Amino acid sequence: MTLTDAHAATDAARVLDAPALWSAQAHMPSVVGRQLVIDRAEGSYVFTTDGQRLFDGTAGLWHANVGHAHPELARAAFEQMQRLETYHVFARYSNDKALELGERLAALSPIERAKVILNSGGSDAIDVACKLARRHWQQQGRPTKQVILSREHAYHGLHAYGTSIAGLPFNREGYGTESLVPETARVSFDDLAQVEETIERIGADRIAAIVAEPVQGTGGVNPPAPGYLEGLQRLARDHDILLVLDEVITGFGRTGEMFAAQRYGIEPDLVTFAKGVTSGYAPLGGVLVAPRLWEPFYVDAPETPVFRHGATYAGHATAAAVALANLDILERDGLVPRVRELEEVLRRELDALRERQEAVVDVRVAGFLGGISLDERLVNERVADRAVDLGVITRPLRGNTLQLSPPFIVSDREVVDYVAAIEQAIVEEAGR
Repeated sequence: MTLTDAHAATDAARVLDAPALWSAQAHMPSVVGRQLVIDRAEGSYVFTTDGQRLFDGTAGLWHANVGHAHPELARAAFEQMQRLETYHVFARYSNDKALELGERLAALSPIERAKVILNSGGSDAIDVACKLARRHWQQQGRPTKQVILSREHAYHGLHAYGTSIAGLPFNREGYGTESLVPETARVSFDDLAQVEETIERIGADRIAAIVAEPVQGTGGVNPPAPGYLEGLQRLARDHDILLVLDEVITGFGRTGEMFAAQRYGIEPDLVTFAKGVTSGYAPLGGVLVAPRLWEPFYVDAPETPVFRHGATYAGHATAAAVALANLDILERDGLVPRVRELEEVLRRELDALRERQEAVVDVRVAGFLGGISLDERLVNERVADRAVDLGVITRPLRGNTLQLSPPFIVSDREVVDYVAAIEQAIVEEAGR
């Protein structure tokens, strides 16, 4: 055996003997031995098992809006578990916290007289919303309306429906068909004329819904082109297609309003949510449902149908208690208005970064969401790795983009320092 063969055998053994946990969204040979193991956190900072302190510039996966290790949320979970950990919400049964949260969310909803379906997260919510869209048209006697449209570069989770409507091809590939659920199609993320052409080609009589993130997250932090969301709403109404807003990232303050629908003046038929509803302290998501969809299932008659949704942990009492406490903190501490202030700081710093660094080809800001697109000479994964060495977390996304979405509790100074650290990482990587 040559020395090269010996090294290869050693590397193979290292990968195969990796920890039992199969990391999510990971090319495993590339991450084995390089994982950052987080064992505690405080506010906007997380700490690794080897003692590194990192500014959490992505708020975990876009969710730690009120920061980490908040004692009030820990107390809410502890006190609820001592009283009732949970009870399901199937048929006649419910629990008081799920009911209370439903009323609270309906009052905050951008949909008037909304009903609330609770489940365990964003991917669950997308599956339910797409199924309900199809079920609605079946109930209305229009069985051909089955196709779900979504946008290029879109990410809607990785359950069967989320995988099927993904606008990121690598999330759909490898399962033997172009889409796990065949009745799906993609439209332009910024060109309304192309959206209308797709509707005409498929036929509005075959399309059940259009699903859209108000601000695309994983697809590269893409704010809506001016007039795009309004135009999408118009097309949906003109062609009798349901409009589903995926607010899993943007919901609960990330764009400076409780929901991005309110920022952009959109009136959707369905809204999916998760992440910020508990700031990630408990797995909870759901769907806000407009009257035109829920009313047929509430008619007091023997022939009224049942919409077959539900999961064991839907309406989980402890998760609901945490969500209620989280909403209290957002409102009491004025964190949603604070986002609008932080947006201006982030915009100023990123605009200045673009002016200074030729390697930065574009910056995008919407609320407290930012994206930095890099010149092709740099690799965003390497820049993100270098940023960790400098004590901050950013995340590589599609389009050679870096994600910025810190918790709402950060100071202006921390935003300035965060962008400065990313700039240093860019400069150092460019100089390699």
